[in-house]
Amino acid sequence: MEHQDFVLHSISPAIVDHDIALFLEYYLGLIRRELWLHEGWPGKEIVMQMVHNASGLFIWAATACRYIREGKRYAAKRLDTILQSGASTTIGPEKHLDEIYTTVLQQSISPEYTNEEKGELYQMLRKVLGSVVILFSPLPIHSLSRMLYVTKEDINLALVDLHSVLVIPNDQTCPIRLHHPSFRDFLLSKDRCGDFWVDEKDAHQILTASCIQLMSQTIKKDVCELHAPGSQTSQVESSWIKKCLPPEVQYACLYWVQHLQRSGSQVHDGEEVHRFLQAHLLHWLEALGWMGKTTEGIEAILSLEGYVLVCYLLFNRSLINLSLG
Repeated sequence: MEHQDFVLHSISPAIVDHDIALFLEYYLGLIRRELWLHEGWPGKEIVMQMVHNASGLFIWAATACRYIREGKRYAAKRLDTILQSGASTTIGPEKHLDEIYTTVLQQSISPEYTNEEKGELYQMLRKVLGSVVILFSPLPIHSLSRMLYVTKEDINLALVDLHSVLVIPNDQTCPIRLHHPSFRDFLLSKDRCGDFWVDEKDAHQILTASCIQLMSQTIKKDVCELHAPGSQTSQVESSWIKKCLPPEVQYACLYWVQHLQRSGSQVHDGEEVHRFLQAHLLHWLEALGWMGKTTEGIEAILSLEGYVLVCYLLFNRSLINLSLG
């Protein structure tokens, strides 16, 4: 089969703008028909203004269309909001992308809320979005709720108006995902994000603590309750393993060390991490074994060398106790 390679940066801006215009005309046409807007909406001039605001970024155009469509009866008003926010004299693709992300986030907070209510919602959004964007593997709302010790209802309410930037499945057992990684970059940049900025180290510290707390409460000796030492993973139904080790617990077991490292924290004798290793090191390794991730567990232990030597001592002591027991 013949093919031709293209270097995206070498494509003429005029061609890119033309393709974005076709996309906008098609998608806005769908919105017009869905919502019974007047024939000719939004018009060629508006489409070309949106093409200009997109600055060559398809992700801007796609996010704008999703945001408009999610507004339903207020779709036309949302289009006006986008055009007004894009009227800045500052140029550059990143600037325009920031404007639409900021618009989506700001519109998710009702002006009718009190200042106290707005403050609470800002805090909730930073906590939930901060976790979503730094997860090493996406999680569904139910699992995210257990990880963050926040109710599913609060998470749903915080994210209800953010479908234009997040993939939020109706099936809450399916993971939440970003539509585009640029949203992650936006949230983690203090200069770009303003009031919605997520401090990456703080977010990793929150997840480190959450992972340790969750594991401490759930993993234990014979976590799959088989009462049969030496049982193989292949001998146990995967559905039973998932019941004993649900997605959020498996995530915590697999990634807590990585969150610890990204948080910039140090492990000291007597702190939460040290206490967890003292009480649950073997339980953690057993859980990883049921997950088929024993190798990852060993690698995680070795990676802790840069944090504290006691991890090795605890590991060796636990292996000795295991062999004697």
